Amino acid sequence: MSAESPILFTIDADGIGTLTLNRPGQLNAFDLPMIDAWRAALESAEADDRVRVIVVTGAGRAFCAGGDFDEMAKFSELDSLGRKNFLYRHVHRIALTLERMEKPVIAAINGAARGAGCDMALMCDLRVMASSATLAESYIDIGLMAGDAGAWFLPRLIGTARALELFWTGRTVDAQEAERIGMVNRVVPDEELMATTYALARTIAAKPQQAVRFFRRAVYQSQTMALATHLDMVSSHMAVLEDTPEHRDGIAAFRSRMRGAKK
Repeated sequence: MSAESPILFTIDADGIGTLTLNRPGQLNAFDLPMIDAWRAALESAEADDRVRVIVVTGAGRAFCAGGDFDEMAKFSELDSLGRKNFLYRHVHRIALTLERMEKPVIAAINGAARGAGCDMALMCDLRVMASSATLAESYIDIGLMAGDAGAWFLPRLIGTARALELFWTGRTVDAQEAERIGMVNRVVPDEELMATTYALARTIAAKPQQAVRFFRRAVYQSQTMALATHLDMVSSHMAVLEDTPEHRDGIAAFRSRMRGAKK
């Protein structure tokens, strides 16, 4: 990908793939080429065995300002079926790609995340937020609603009442409040954002990867399962994991430490 690409994707030696939203002059607001490149980068990362964890961040001073206004003008010119299909065939592919993703995805929220940009951060598994960054479900101010699964993700993170307040008021949430109510995992000084995010990503990347991926499946799938169904599923996952080299090596290392502690 060239430096002019709307999405930049790199992989480091630790297996951390970094996906950078790269329209800084537009505060990383997305247009159609950016959305399609975003989905393609996620699919490429999912298929690449070198990638263990994915970090998503924005170039410049914003994470993502949501939809580009020029793109939204084109969107408004479509008929209702055309508008629905634009979301279904393009924007929704990000959420659906992330839903089936097996690898952990961490958002490094480096600046403002507005509307669909906020929702794109909520779609990630974990969120690390710079102390000066802000979040806002700002659709209501232009007479719209979240059309990209924000109304699915946000209540699951912060509860129904808090989510409805943010949707109905469109107010801006600062980093401290976002951490307090559970929209983000942690808040760090701006200058420490990427270092903290990469440290977290490397910790996860160093863990047994099949167990990491089975945990992701179990947590998300349990949201629509009865307890008995969940228990049946995780018993199968446990049985499979006990056959992996990572499990056998981990047990051997644990026993070695125990023997050493007894001497």
